[in-house]
Amino acid sequence: MHRAEKLYAFFLPKIQHEEKERMRKETDLEEVKEIATLLLWLPPQATKFSPMIVKHPFTDCGMVVLRNSQQEPKPVNILESESAFSCWREEIGKRIKQAKSVQEIYPLVTKSYTFAFLKHTADYLSQKDLSEILSMAWVNTECPNLDQNLSQRQKLALFQAADPIYLMDASEREKLERLEDEVTVYRGVTSCTAKNIRALSWTLDYETVDWFAHRFGETGKVYEARINKEHIYVLFNSRGEWEVIVDPKYLTELREAPKQEEGPTLTQ
Repeated sequence: MHRAEKLYAFFLPKIQHEEKERMRKETDLEEVKEIATLLLWLPPQATKFSPMIVKHPFTDCGMVVLRNSQQEPKPVNILESESAFSCWREEIGKRIKQAKSVQEIYPLVTKSYTFAFLKHTADYLSQKDLSEILSMAWVNTECPNLDQNLSQRQKLALFQAADPIYLMDASEREKLERLEDEVTVYRGVTSCTAKNIRALSWTLDYETVDWFAHRFGETGKVYEARINKEHIYVLFNSRGEWEVIVDPKYLTELREAPKQEEGPTLTQ
């Protein structure tokens, strides 16, 4: 069996839609804290962009602020001082230890590590917490479709395992419910995403993806497809993008979308 298939076979049964009843009724907070603490011990890695931009699960910047014995803020460089890194790590560790819920831990994790953290903690989350964390992670992460910590099938399995009540707010659930049985969805691609047309993330609004396809001077393309509403797992509209998460294998009539002067009118 291919290594990726082994990972898929190990990971998917724990969270797939058909086995929702096997999910934890309550989150194992202590296990989540232990995983967070282990990630906290990873050394910060400098990047090519700037000496101050680093890769670490709990900070994107090498310069952090600590407080001295008089509780006065003091900026320190954790890349240059092992003692400063140790003090900062101790401070974050206390916040992890004192957290009363996973909702207090996940915001401490940097956006680029959110899905990595979710990958390692999903098996310890209740369905409610999994749903809320997945929603937060997807909306707040730049290009979540391209995040390599989870495969497309694993991400889809998470959405299938989640509870729509906690994935979406009331207005989003209502908008999803009002959709017709079959809808047209759109996806904008650029040179970076040209090979990822059949992704999980689409939108109901042509103008939204047209903007994404051409921002930063890109000469991207807009695609459209049809899909039955039963294969749409969530509708996110917190950023006004009418984003829908779909099972891409059920997309039909996929083609490059004809140019539109104005996008479809959507009921607010």
